[in-house]
Amino acid sequence: MLLLALVLVGCVYALVSPATSSTADTNVSSQAAAGKAIFETNCSSCHGMNGEGTTQGPSLAGVGSASVDFQMGTGRMPMARPEAQAPSKRTAFTDEEIAQVAAYIASLAPGPSIPDSEQYTATGLSAEEIARGGELFRTNCSACHAIDGRGGALPNGSYAPSLLKTSDKHIYEAMRTGPQQMPVFSKGAMTDQDVKEIIAYLSTIHSEPNDGGFALGGLGPISEGLWAWIIGIGACVVVAVWLAKKGARAR
Repeated sequence: MLLLALVLVGCVYALVSPATSSTADTNVSSQAAAGKAIFETNCSSCHGMNGEGTTQGPSLAGVGSASVDFQMGTGRMPMARPEAQAPSKRTAFTDEEIAQVAAYIASLAPGPSIPDSEQYTATGLSAEEIARGGELFRTNCSACHAIDGRGGALPNGSYAPSLLKTSDKHIYEAMRTGPQQMPVFSKGAMTDQDVKEIIAYLSTIHSEPNDGGFALGGLGPISEGLWAWIIGIGACVVVAVWLAKKGARAR
């Protein structure tokens, strides 16, 4: 009876398992095929018919589905024309179309995949974890994105974009894929928990009310000191000129 049971279980598994795997492979293949058609119409002029790259755009082999989801989800790709940096804009593609192109690019070579929500959702973190996220952001990100994530200028006509309206998923994908001038933060250098804490910090400071006054780009003492210097020295110059003219008249 035991041997008969084992034989029956083996037969059932042999019948069911390959069919399930075949169905999954078929679904992935059909999604990638649809993505390839979209890619050839909208992206191949810069990246080549097979994503091999051209003089207008880099090779996409190994960039992964996360890079596609970020670039197309934020409207940066396709670019209308080559520029120093692709600006964020409203995307012309649906979520399904973006997923199809991402599946096609992922089939070219292994790369970072689109994250699950638990990898970047920052709800439920403690105040200490959020504070640590602030430290990580100030150490690794604020030099380009400013202390509160409002962005800033970079050399050669490029810039670090504002993070005020960037979704949590796209922040995670940008850190893992390193778009344009941004460095890649691998999981070995920065864990998913670290990224969650950074996202929680940004969400916290961006949700704080604006109590008025001039933000001066959110750069803190740098811009404040600059304007204090300009106004202070300017006032001294004005007073010095006035005193000189007054003294000249007195003579």
